[in-house]
Amino acid sequence: MQKPRIGHIDFLNVLPLAYGYAHGGDEGAFDIRRGVPAVLNSDIAAGRLDISNVSSILYARHADKLCVLPHVCVSSDGPVESILLISKKPIETLEDDPIALTAKSATSHALLKIILRSGYGANPRYSVQNLSPEHPIPDDQTAALFIGDDALYLYWHASPQLYAYDLGAEWKKLTGKKMVYALWVATKEFAARSPEGLKRAAALIEESFAFGITHKDEAIRSVLGEKPFLYHELDEYLGGVIRWDFADDYLDGLRTFYALAERNGLIEKAPAIEFADV
Repeated sequence: MQKPRIGHIDFLNVLPLAYGYAHGGDEGAFDIRRGVPAVLNSDIAAGRLDISNVSSILYARHADKLCVLPHVCVSSDGPVESILLISKKPIETLEDDPIALTAKSATSHALLKIILRSGYGANPRYSVQNLSPEHPIPDDQTAALFIGDDALYLYWHASPQLYAYDLGAEWKKLTGKKMVYALWVATKEFAARSPEGLKRAAALIEESFAFGITHKDEAIRSVLGEKPFLYHELDEYLGGVIRWDFADDYLDGLRTFYALAERNGLIEKAPAIEFADV
């Protein structure tokens, strides 16, 4: 029998989950596939995965095929530190400027477009590019959008000659709401074909998260030699800035995000959120 195929976005914002997979959960009973959000978004939409954490906007675009795991997400209440707009000029002066978007994500693209259009009346010219924190803004661009570990590095190390804007803080300023950046979703086909497999996979994710959060000190120390961060930076980020519990106020923020995405023409329709039976 084929093992349930679980996608895992291997960013530091889910380090407790990765640590739990490796040290606390029954990882061997599942086929865990690691990748960046854009790849896993594509894979689950195409049915190459059964369950995955994905960009929140992905669910809105494929709600007919997907259901949401109800207890986990990646979220923040205000600053997020790992989604940054790095700019050569102040955000309030952006108009039709060229802005480079990371090729790694989709929710961040929609979030930036909502913030710049609704918050600042800007209508930039966007292009998706492979970006590097060592040279954050391409010469022919005014600003660049970073996510994940690259953004977190720039949060701590961006040149003081550039402007850095935390999109979690900007979202909070615009809406007063919390923000959900990533969801765990399952295909409806998998949920119908293997309800017990879905429940076991959901339990693995929740139990691995719980193990990693309980052992956060060990999880952080396990990556210090390979990631360009200090202990206190990751300790502040994980559980202080980034949250994983999918409480009602975060669900309210997600619905607001979908409503504004629809209003700005970024999705066809704000979806009703259908939760998996786990």
